[in-house]
Amino acid sequence: MQDHGFRTYHSIDRVHYGVGSMGVIRNEMERRGWRRAFLIVSRTLANTSDVVQCVQRDLAEACVGHFDEMPAHTPREAVVAAAECARSVNADVIVTIGGGTVIDGAKVVRLCLSENVRTTSELDRFRIVTRPDGTRHLPDYEAPWIPQIAISTTLSAAEFTPIAGCTDRERGVKDLYKHPALVPSVIVLDAAATLPTPMRLWLGTGIRALDHAVETICAPTVDDYTMGTALHALRLLSEYLPHSYRDPKDLTARHKCFMAAWLSADHTMANVQTGASHGIGYILGSALHVPHGETSCVMLPATLRFNQRACPEAQQLVSATMGRPGVPAWQAVKEFVASLGLPTTLQEVGVGSESFGRIAAIAMQSHFIHSNPRPIRHEHEVTELLQLACQ
Repeated sequence: MQDHGFRTYHSIDRVHYGVGSMGVIRNEMERRGWRRAFLIVSRTLANTSDVVQCVQRDLAEACVGHFDEMPAHTPREAVVAAAECARSVNADVIVTIGGGTVIDGAKVVRLCLSENVRTTSELDRFRIVTRPDGTRHLPDYEAPWIPQIAISTTLSAAEFTPIAGCTDRERGVKDLYKHPALVPSVIVLDAAATLPTPMRLWLGTGIRALDHAVETICAPTVDDYTMGTALHALRLLSEYLPHSYRDPKDLTARHKCFMAAWLSADHTMANVQTGASHGIGYILGSALHVPHGETSCVMLPATLRFNQRACPEAQQLVSATMGRPGVPAWQAVKEFVASLGLPTTLQEVGVGSESFGRIAAIAMQSHFIHSNPRPIRHEHEVTELLQLACQ
């Protein structure tokens, strides 16, 4: 447990939570003098529910346009296209309705608007670069001037982090962008808005939040404060994700899961680094198109098994918090994932051993690989971890 460090409080102004809180958007805009809202929304949500239409009706003439063509894993081309649309209508606030894809997409759109980025290659100068020794180069740039309101519909917790993932399809890599001001100014967690979210997506992103919590608990740099938030996040997810699975209309369970996802993101303020589950997860998503939450379903149990000797006490705490004292943490997590009807092996998400070399090579460029509790210095160790994810 680390006993010194620092916390960076991000520039989130307000978090509205509870059923009905989605109705605050117009008031929040008026309070700040924002007059021209551009919506970036999940196409699935727009086509299968009235959530987007409700927001558009509430905003009325203040809604000056929308974009619903942001594919999974947030490719650069879509981000630049969305930025051009927002620029053309002179938007002064971006409103997102959806999960991590549109939330992260809007963060990078805001960067594009502030820095006048108009081509995908221009994003290179803003991405984080990991050096061979695991240290990172974080480009310095001005805070984005255009704010964001995020109405979340999944449990990815992207709305609470100052980091955005955006995929360079040519390189097959999801790059990360970071700035304290990339977080949305206003966040809305309304359980009723999540009812149209496909159950597999809801549960998968719930495991993503659980991944945040578990890798935080096991991180060498975790402190007492962050350990507390991660443990409670894990406790809530262990109890309420199964409730929402059994009864999809249980708004109390969905709200508790939202609170857990919020808590799970606390590590980003304490500079606590997650590990190989996150590092490999980004690659499975960007290079092999595995849904973001499901990367955690298959990689977190394997990573816990790989790290078992490096953090035994922390892993015992994980098991106990999940109500499985004495059971290896990797087994407790894997059985929990399986109980929700989610995949637990790479084969189940369409990834075979022929991809291991490519994954391992890209993984060594990931900062999260270098911050894993058990040091990973060579590609063959990544391959060993991938083999565990096949069992």
